[in-house]
Amino acid sequence: MAHRRFQADVVIVGGGLAGMTAACELLDLGRRVVILDRDVPERFGGLAKESFGGVMMVDTPLQRKNGIRDSPELALSDWLSCADFEEDAHWPRKWAELYVHRSGDIIHEFLKDRKVIFLPVVNWPERGLFKPGNSVPRWHIAWGTGFGIIEGIQGWLRAHHKRGNLEVHFGCKVEALDVSAGTITGVSGSLEGSREPFSATGDAVILAAGGMCGGDLSKVREHWYAPWGAPPEKLLNGSHRYADGLVHDAAEAVGANITHLDKQWHYAAGVDYPNADMPNKGLSLVPPRSALWFNALGERIMDPVPLVGYTDTRYLVKQICRQPGQYSFQLMNWKIAIKELAISGSEHMKAFRYKNKVRLLKELLFGNTELVNRLIGESRDFITAGSLDEMVDKMNDMGNPFTVDRHTLKGAVKAYDDQIDRGPAFFNDDQLRRIANFRTYRGDRLRTCKFQKIDAPSARPLIAVREFILSRKSLGGIQTDLSCRVLSQDGTPISGLYAAGETAGFGGGGIHGKGSLEGTFLGSCVLMGRIAAHHICGKGL
Repeated sequence: MAHRRFQADVVIVGGGLAGMTAACELLDLGRRVVILDRDVPERFGGLAKESFGGVMMVDTPLQRKNGIRDSPELALSDWLSCADFEEDAHWPRKWAELYVHRSGDIIHEFLKDRKVIFLPVVNWPERGLFKPGNSVPRWHIAWGTGFGIIEGIQGWLRAHHKRGNLEVHFGCKVEALDVSAGTITGVSGSLEGSREPFSATGDAVILAAGGMCGGDLSKVREHWYAPWGAPPEKLLNGSHRYADGLVHDAAEAVGANITHLDKQWHYAAGVDYPNADMPNKGLSLVPPRSALWFNALGERIMDPVPLVGYTDTRYLVKQICRQPGQYSFQLMNWKIAIKELAISGSEHMKAFRYKNKVRLLKELLFGNTELVNRLIGESRDFITAGSLDEMVDKMNDMGNPFTVDRHTLKGAVKAYDDQIDRGPAFFNDDQLRRIANFRTYRGDRLRTCKFQKIDAPSARPLIAVREFILSRKSLGGIQTDLSCRVLSQDGTPISGLYAAGETAGFGGGGIHGKGSLEGTFLGSCVLMGRIAAHHICGKGL
């Protein structure tokens, strides 16, 4: 059987955002590069290409233009609040400090130079619930979503004056790291779908092949965060199909330290992906803030406070995992859905994905009716009804293991709607108070209803969405120092071996700790990709 052999100065394993960023820098620095990607050419760019394209950055020109006063010191305080690092999380904490202090020149300027444009209003997710999240808006959404980010970088690579120094090979499943005299000299593996072997040699290897748990739900369950109890019986996969930990296993075999695998980033509002191309694939909804969140019995989840999107994603997941069946319903109506419902991905957010300003303006003014109609028509987790009684009947006809109690659900809706009738001066529901606060920021006011009742005849049909926990990111991974050098279990660098992006837990094997301020995933891929390339070349950044 033929053995394919590749050779370059630097071998990059993975053609996602981190790998592509590193390739850009290495070409600029005059190095020959080979990228080995396991997927097909159409999916070059990895999970970032499918994302909404939000990037967390600190004290940017766009923030200042919007009158937002931010600083690395404030951002770090927020980060530490969200991360809740353990005392021994030395490298993750160092990476967090580096991120907030260098996001401007390392992340923002790199993307700007690749013609990535951000929407004029900075978004404000993860505000925090019981402790600070983002104190100010920091989520910069790329015009064109994550697809636009990858498109900009890929265009840069194609047009690079040293493009001849770059090889990209697809279908390459890396299974082992090659070692000579204590130094990593390359990688070996087989072509996806066959046993044809290949190998690649170089002066350095960068591992940037995605996460360890997201694409393999058995590993998600194996490393589930123990304080949450057992993982849900039904768990959806929102990660890359090849985020299975194969590269992590290869790194561990040569002595790499793998840390914080129980730190995972899940979303609370996952639905089954229509016509999915892999088992358990899910769509991650951006949950409407004006929808009411119910458990499988029809009880509104509000102990100690109601669940509300855009506050604390980790808390939402934790609370739903405590509920019967570990799934939930969000109840809304047509008016709420067309204004507030979104998908955390590029394929469904067409106005953003295709940079259609007219369409985006129309959706802001009249709602995204096409998206809602598509989800109602294609997703088995969406149901509509003309009354609450009809809705409860339909919810109980979905084949769920638990029964929604009619009296309980209707009573919760009435209590909520009655408060809206009494007016803002008498709001005693924390969800309504938070909506009032959301609407003080113009970026949220555009996409948040003004105290919309649920059971309002003029806003029907009623819409209920059955939602499951969706696994998205590995927050742990291969431990690295601030130069992206892979560290062994005794803390010493492994010669010739680097890691970047999700493979490295986005920095140090766990830059996020327990939670994320959102947008730090894409940002960390750019940060690490650039730093790894410059350190390999002996250049500062």
